Amino acid sequence: MQFDPTLYVITDSTYHTTETLLHAVDEACRGGATLIQLREKDTGGCSYLELAQQVKSITDRYSVPLIIDDRVDVAIACDAAGVHVGASDLPVAVCRSLLGPDKIVGATAKTVEAAVAAYNDGADYLGTGAIYPTTTHVTTKVTPVSVLNDVCRAVPIPVVAIGGLNADNMDVLADSPIKGIAVVSAVMKADDPCAAAAHIKEKFLKMMNK
Repeated sequence: MQFDPTLYVITDSTYHTTETLLHAVDEACRGGATLIQLREKDTGGCSYLELAQQVKSITDRYSVPLIIDDRVDVAIACDAAGVHVGASDLPVAVCRSLLGPDKIVGATAKTVEAAVAAYNDGADYLGTGAIYPTTTHVTTKVTPVSVLNDVCRAVPIPVVAIGGLNADNMDVLADSPIKGIAVVSAVMKADDPCAAAAHIKEKFLKMMNK
C-alpha cells in the first residue's frame, strides 16, 4: 500500500473523551495529517475495536491511512491500513504473515541493528526516537539524532522521527534524511488540532526542502 509518512499523528486518549478524541482526529486530518495511528495502551479488545471503527470512519473520509498500534487483531477486524509494533509486541514477520503483502507494517527501531532486522522481516517504515523526552504515558528513552540518521542510512524504507517533537523544536532534524515526523501532544493536546497539524506540516516541508 502506498502511503505518505510526512505528518504522522498518533493519538493519546488519556486527556480526551471519546467525543473530543474523534474531534481531534478529524481536525488533524483536516489540517493535513498524512497518517493516523490509533494508540490505546490500556483499552481492551472490544472497546479498542469500537473506537478503531469510529476513527476509521473519519480517516476514510480524508483518505488518510489508519494504523493500529500493537493490536494486529484489531487492525484486521476494522480493516485498517496497517499496524505498528514495538519490540515487545508481535514480531514484524508475524504481522506481515497475518496481514499479507498489501497492508502497512511499521516498527519501532531505536538502533541500526533493530532497523535492519525489521526491514528484513517486512517492515514498510520505521519509527525512531524519542528525539526529546515526551509527556505521553508511553515509556521512552532519548535517541540521539546521530543514531536516527544512521538508521535512515541503513535501510531503504522511510524513517519517521518521533518523541516530543513540535513546530518549535524540530530544527534539530534539519539535516536528517528522515521522511516524516510523528507527533502526539503537539496535535492531540492543541487547542486547535487542525491549525497545529497544518503548521507542523508546513514547517517540516520547508525545513526538508531548504
